[in-house]
Amino acid sequence: MPAENTVIKDRLLRLRNKMKEEGIDYYMMPTSDFHNSEYSADFFKVREYFCGFDGSNGTLVVSQDEAGMWTDGRYFIQAENQMKGTGVVLFKMLEPGVPTITEYLMENMKEGQVLGFDGRVVSTSIGESLEKKLSEKNVTLKFDKDLAEYVWVERPALPCHDMYVLPDDLCGMSFKEKLSVVREKMAEKGCKFYLLSKLDDIMWLTNLRGNDVECNPVALSYAIITENEFTLFVQEKEITDGVKAYCDKEGIILKDYHSLIDEVDKTSMPGNVLFDKRNTNFLTYKTLVKKAEEAKVVLKNEKDPTELLKACKNDTEIKNIREVYVRDSAKLTEFIYWVKANVGKTEITEYSAAMKLDSMRAELPGFIELSFPTISAYNANAAMAHYEATEDNYAVVNPEGMLLVDSGGTYMGGTTDVTRTIVVGEISDEIKRTYTATVVGMLRLANANFLEGCSGKNVDILARQCLWDMGIDYKHGTGHGIGYILNVHEGPQNIRWRFTPGQNEAPLLPGMIVSDEPGVYIEGKYGIRIENILEVVKGDANEYGQFLHFAHLTYVPIDREAIDKKYMEPRDIKAFNDYHAEVYKRVSPLIKDPKILNWLREATREI
Repeated sequence: MPAENTVIKDRLLRLRNKMKEEGIDYYMMPTSDFHNSEYSADFFKVREYFCGFDGSNGTLVVSQDEAGMWTDGRYFIQAENQMKGTGVVLFKMLEPGVPTITEYLMENMKEGQVLGFDGRVVSTSIGESLEKKLSEKNVTLKFDKDLAEYVWVERPALPCHDMYVLPDDLCGMSFKEKLSVVREKMAEKGCKFYLLSKLDDIMWLTNLRGNDVECNPVALSYAIITENEFTLFVQEKEITDGVKAYCDKEGIILKDYHSLIDEVDKTSMPGNVLFDKRNTNFLTYKTLVKKAEEAKVVLKNEKDPTELLKACKNDTEIKNIREVYVRDSAKLTEFIYWVKANVGKTEITEYSAAMKLDSMRAELPGFIELSFPTISAYNANAAMAHYEATEDNYAVVNPEGMLLVDSGGTYMGGTTDVTRTIVVGEISDEIKRTYTATVVGMLRLANANFLEGCSGKNVDILARQCLWDMGIDYKHGTGHGIGYILNVHEGPQNIRWRFTPGQNEAPLLPGMIVSDEPGVYIEGKYGIRIENILEVVKGDANEYGQFLHFAHLTYVPIDREAIDKKYMEPRDIKAFNDYHAEVYKRVSPLIKDPKILNWLREATREI
């Protein structure tokens, strides 16, 4: 029997006492902040506090008699280890015979009982689904209480950092110009009140930035837009003198972040209400429903118009992005040289390699922060697509096999993302075969010519075909959108082959930025991923329509040591050589060290 974890048991006891006090029979704690951000700050790690499991995905449900924690297959072993002695039961999602949370609640909750959760951290879709299903048992939802507030005594503070203003000449459009377009979209949809909850959309629209979410330069915020007013809800302590002066000049009304629900509650709705259910938490949604009913106006669930406006970069943004990507590419090129020159001579670990690259990026002008935590994975660890080495858990990089490095930065002028798999010693013929197929797929997609109206689903096969011919696939999308001085993952565009119900189907449009990242992951052996970022560009227009193509933004050498020409067609060899010629042309002027320049010349030589 594992030793009793008295710390977690005591926390659960105090939670259960508070549940009794509030008349709550079951209490649910997911992994999310108030805006469903990719990364949750320490303040939001309620599930972890009450069960000990700190993985990125999991939901804890507590009753007076039992506590259950649901997570996916990535975390089964970790969750079992971290929850030993807590009394919390692990529910292995998607395993045979394991109920979903809804099935569990339907089976265990009694007629007329109460399910509680903090409605600010539960998405509208999940909240609605629970409400509909549990109504069969007359279960009531109580979603206006964060019980952790009463139990977690030393809870970290809500993230709160100074906001800052981006100059208009960096953004290409002023706030007022963007707001005018958004109001046009509201009018087209017949709406006079628009609630915007998505953080990166709010930052894009206002030309403001913050630092409240790890690796995302955003501030916790909401916005309400009417025909005549723009109200921004942010934490008062984040408003610097510069931000205050900017908002006064632009006519942005500032209100306290925590007052949104009260403000919506007391607002007399001037007309139909626009909102996006995907990006609105359940508490906010239910408040909107109540107000719309009272005001006898229609609540319109539509995709945030800001999403597409933000995704199609303007000329200024594109110009800055191109420049940032070349500088970022040069820095990664220098890093690859450093790895190859030092492996086997001085100790390099996955972690020290990541720290080295992070410090090199930080030297670049306009560097703000990493766009995501650097993935540095050696040999078998690279077979885990999102493996992350830590200071205490890492592999040593020896002069054999390969090191996969997926990294990026956010700068004044753009957000980058790039992956290279670097040969550090002897590799097998099998690796050369799959590596070559990965590179061929990346370049074939990058060289695609397609009609406007195509989505990523239409072109995905270009990246996968060589691997599918070998009976190999990768279990992630080929491409995602990327923000401008914003989030490294951005919609609505993506490149993937499978249709998933409820997923966006967005045409690729000029000005969109998208990743191109095929890979091979052989468990226990090795992982390969080659990622370039592409810009969607207008091509020829003729009687068949408007053609589009991609232009590379990333210019980093691809490891020639892993390429075997016998697996390439003549067009693939040409594409490889043409790409490397451009790499040398664009990056060499930024390389000052003669040794690195000589190495780059060799690394980009024709095959």
